[in-house]
Amino acid sequence: MPEVIPANSVGLVTPQTLHFDEPLELSCGRSLSDFDLVIETYGTLNADHSNAVLICHALSGHHHAAGYHSMDDCKPGWWDNCIGPGKPIDTDRFFVVSLNNLGGCHGSTGPVSINPETGKPYGPDFPIVTVEDWVQSQARLSDRLGIEQWAAIVGGSLGGMQVLQWSVAYPERLRHAVVIASAPKLSAQNIAFNEVARQAIMSDEQFRDGRYLEHETIPRSGLGLARMVGHITYLSDDAMGAKFGRELKNDVFSFDYDVQFQIESYLRYQGENFSGHFDANTYLLMTRALDYFDPASQCNDNLARALSAAKADFLLVSFTTDWRFSPERSREIVDALLEAGKEVSYLEIDAPQGHDAFLMGIPRYMQALSAYMYRVAVDCGRSGRHEQA
Repeated sequence: MPEVIPANSVGLVTPQTLHFDEPLELSCGRSLSDFDLVIETYGTLNADHSNAVLICHALSGHHHAAGYHSMDDCKPGWWDNCIGPGKPIDTDRFFVVSLNNLGGCHGSTGPVSINPETGKPYGPDFPIVTVEDWVQSQARLSDRLGIEQWAAIVGGSLGGMQVLQWSVAYPERLRHAVVIASAPKLSAQNIAFNEVARQAIMSDEQFRDGRYLEHETIPRSGLGLARMVGHITYLSDDAMGAKFGRELKNDVFSFDYDVQFQIESYLRYQGENFSGHFDANTYLLMTRALDYFDPASQCNDNLARALSAAKADFLLVSFTTDWRFSPERSREIVDALLEAGKEVSYLEIDAPQGHDAFLMGIPRYMQALSAYMYRVAVDCGRSGRHEQA
């Protein structure tokens, strides 16, 4: 817990729950008659509402991106190294909005919410939602906040997919799109990893066909295994080797199947910790949303044509050892944007941390993001003068 909140922190923050009464039609053909979104905001919205930045979270992310909920917090929000006074997404310049997506398990309407038709948790009855659905709900959020156009929308991994979808679904509503460690669609290998994770969850005897909450149980074993599989893909071989190598937990082999290597201990800890605070049905839903995203599929698999509607300027960032969303995938997007005649900047960061690098304060990454967001801030000033004129 922080003894004193750092000067460059957004400080103590309080989540807000916003309720939306109008039905939301979903890609799956079903609809939600109403829904809640939980958000946090940092910084101040300026008079002409031109300085707003939306943060889109990745698979297991949520609305708490920066600051602290109380002085008892062990650590700040998941992207605190990027959001705050003087940080790359500078809250002295920007009004930052971070949300928990539909289907999440941190307060927004999702599988753990009560189904008004049954009075029980939705569980497996909650409809599968897509990146397109998330962006549609985020547009409703924008309307509620009075933000006609975002100065920038920023996201890493699955969050980057949401940024891409924003750029083509609502091209007039964002000026800058920041896509970090992402891809235009999942590879077959990535879909395969997601399926292994889902099978681990659904084969847990405590899963109860997704109705575990009604039985007052949790598929901890399956969810923990799913997280272990996912976590392996977020790290590079170099990162795991440097941190753990073949180091033993004890000095000698025990010649059984209990934990013997430090990497085993680490993965089991990650799995057990995750299974204690994340919902299994939400994990299934989020991985399926990843699988389905493919904007080029609606344009004869022509990504340039799919992105041709975009009006934003783009920044794309990738990391050399990220094999989950490799630099080649970012370059696919860059090439398509250039072919479509869009303004795009691209940076490939030499970093040993793998996919998780997008969450870390790597100096060159932070410097580049700071420089680009300074450009966004200058553009906010121009936008404001133009609107006032």
